[in-house]
Amino acid sequence: MGFFYFPSSTIIPSMVEKLGQLFGSEAKVKIMRLFLLNQTQPFDVADISLRARVTQASCRSEMRDLVKAGFVKQKNYVKHTEVMRKRGRKKVAVHVAKKTGGWIFDEGFEYREALQNLLLDTEFLTPNDLAKRFKRAGKIKLLLAAGVFRKEEDSRLDILLVGDNLKRGVVEKTIRVLEAEIGKELAYAVFETPEFLYRANMYDKLIRDVIDFPHDQIIDQGVLSQVPKNIA
Repeated sequence: MGFFYFPSSTIIPSMVEKLGQLFGSEAKVKIMRLFLLNQTQPFDVADISLRARVTQASCRSEMRDLVKAGFVKQKNYVKHTEVMRKRGRKKVAVHVAKKTGGWIFDEGFEYREALQNLLLDTEFLTPNDLAKRFKRAGKIKLLLAAGVFRKEEDSRLDILLVGDNLKRGVVEKTIRVLEAEIGKELAYAVFETPEFLYRANMYDKLIRDVIDFPHDQIIDQGVLSQVPKNIA
């Protein structure tokens, strides 16, 4: 399968953009997905802003609306974080626990199932859209989607990316954007083509756990044909 072609004059609105028009803002859609996918986990403003990639001002505004709607409820909880502190001449990571105020999904929300069907079961990213997201990351030779993209919770990876002269910064930025839209942290692996083929031919467990199990081939420039079949 080759690269997907996207005419420069064509603008394809994402599902997040479409639902943003329906719900009033893309920020609200991303925040709602975050809480629906993490229903027992509380979040404060800083966490929501980071995970959903929205400003803290926007977050506070959207959370007021969601509290009024009964979608979330306020919750005080102990937040565990790591901070860097100086110890002599060195900086070390120190575990810190502090009380903070935030929100948690309200399990009594009467439209939970309906919203889950709309916001979680909807296909947010088509194969073409996912390929387009990584277009600037370098010469992509292989892009596989598994895990959250197939609703397979047991998969070790959600994305496997292989290519030449890959721009790791672009890849990481793209992953962060996807995480904000999807509402979950993504497990991913990135390889230059020679390294991938070497490890695949050595029957690397991480790679085999993806290619030997259900996945979607978004891009394959003949890479998989060079990988040995499962010997099990």
